[in-house]
Amino acid sequence: MIFPDMTSTAPLKSQLVDQFARGISYLRLSVTDRCDLRCAYCMPEKMTFLPRKDVLSLEELHDMALGFIARGITKIRLTGGEPLVRRDMMELVTALGRKLGDGLEELTMTTNATRLAEFAEGIAAAGIRRINVSLDTLDREKFTRLARRDSLPQVLEGIAAAKAAGLAVKINTVALKGINEDEIPDLIAWAHGQHFDITLIEVMPLGDVEEDRFDHYLPLGAVQERLENQWTLTPSDHRTGGPARYFNVVGSTGRETGGRLGLITPLTNNFCEGCNRIRVTATGQLFACLGGNEQVDLRAAMRSDDPEKALDEGLDIAMKIKPARHHFAIDERGQSPALARHMSMTGG
Repeated sequence: MIFPDMTSTAPLKSQLVDQFARGISYLRLSVTDRCDLRCAYCMPEKMTFLPRKDVLSLEELHDMALGFIARGITKIRLTGGEPLVRRDMMELVTALGRKLGDGLEELTMTTNATRLAEFAEGIAAAGIRRINVSLDTLDREKFTRLARRDSLPQVLEGIAAAKAAGLAVKINTVALKGINEDEIPDLIAWAHGQHFDITLIEVMPLGDVEEDRFDHYLPLGAVQERLENQWTLTPSDHRTGGPARYFNVVGSTGRETGGRLGLITPLTNNFCEGCNRIRVTATGQLFACLGGNEQVDLRAAMRSDDPEKALDEGLDIAMKIKPARHHFAIDERGQSPALARHMSMTGG
């Protein structure tokens, strides 16, 4: 597979700045909406995935990414669905890795780790230095019930392989009332014992699922209060470009973890003021906000007679329509999700 660099000789272009004077430097690029798990808070068991013909080719994803880099995107996170289920995915990872130090400062990935054991060494060789792994429980029975697949052993094997390959691992855990809330301290202690950062995330109302998210919505303010009964959480200046607020976890009883804890609170503590992110789906739809419907069809741009020009025009439009903030809410039972599309379609 050949990935030509369509922007290598192009003149310097204007940087992406939205109507609220926020510089946009971070692209979350979904390579597929497909996933080999069916996490109950994310999608229904019988999920309908996109027709393959609607999904951008790896070459189109590559060329699009180069166009974003030419406009000042310095960080790209590859997402899904589960990115590692995409056939020949590592060819795209390797090609984008060649842009590191040449406009691209960081290339990262979010994965559920079910296939990470197979690809960890290649990911590290391509120049990726850190990855996010979605993991909500260390209990195999609970994992199987939540993900609807008995895959925890493969996930833990993948995480171990990533660590062995020299990748920095950050665990992402969705805090779920009545499911994993009592396990959260143990998850934090385990992650920090492995020298991993861990970030807790409030469940987001994206797409219809079988269960009512209200029943499992756990405000992280309440979680933080409980954790502070066990440890001292000292605010950290650490930033990764995403919306998490970080704390260093220390203790007064000799049980300190010495690790770092992140909190992502889209519902209880809006984080949009400093948003530097845009998302592109596997079908080339640019969503200017995770929690909004504002979008630009970049697939049409990439398949036009002059894709470079059309892409630039699409990005200019995106900067004009990016909203000031999202409006996520989970206030009552039976409440419709904020948006019909699932997270797996938008890209995490």
